[in-house]
Amino acid sequence: MNESRRRLSIVLFEGFELLDVFGPLGLFGVVPEAISVELVGPAAGPVRSSQGTKVIATVGYEDAQLPDIVLVPGGQGTRRAVVDRAFLDWLNAWATDAQLVTSVCTGSAVLAAAGLLDGYRATTNKRAYEWATSHGSSVTWVARARWVEDQNRWTSSGVAAGIDMAAALLARLCGSEIADAITKAAELEVHTDPNWDPFAAVHSRE
Repeated sequence: MNESRRRLSIVLFEGFELLDVFGPLGLFGVVPEAISVELVGPAAGPVRSSQGTKVIATVGYEDAQLPDIVLVPGGQGTRRAVVDRAFLDWLNAWATDAQLVTSVCTGSAVLAAAGLLDGYRATTNKRAYEWATSHGSSVTWVARARWVEDQNRWTSSGVAAGIDMAAALLARLCGSEIADAITKAAELEVHTDPNWDPFAAVHSRE
């Protein structure tokens, strides 16, 4: 990857998980000189989260510029998103050529349903593992992983794991010193081992 400023496009849909978005955004948003962040929704305007809080999308799907980095969150709304053919077709066409395609929690089910994880290793929320892994035609699902990096696909386990993945990705993009400074300022104790996953055992996924 070159060192130019990158656009991080976070995909919102009705019923997305707030922490899946704002955990990573809290880290990436500290370096606007390196990463610009936009929230992409069905249309520009408010999008309701799983928690009921509405978040303002800055641009609608059809008007969104091609992204450098894509992040798809999880949330209860993923259950509808994985069967929304128009949305999945848009996501596939829009995200295919991105430099990085990432997800938090059950956002990987959405990527898989859109065909964006075929041929890749990936992980997802362990509590929703059976449901999430039923999507995609040729995904190699990893049952025990905090997050999985496979070429330009990064997928994480449930909710808080997305923050650890974001910290690792931030270190990759901006350097470990910057990532360390940002996580220390947030008083965030980051798990740096992508294979650390006690929740796989909790939910009998190993």
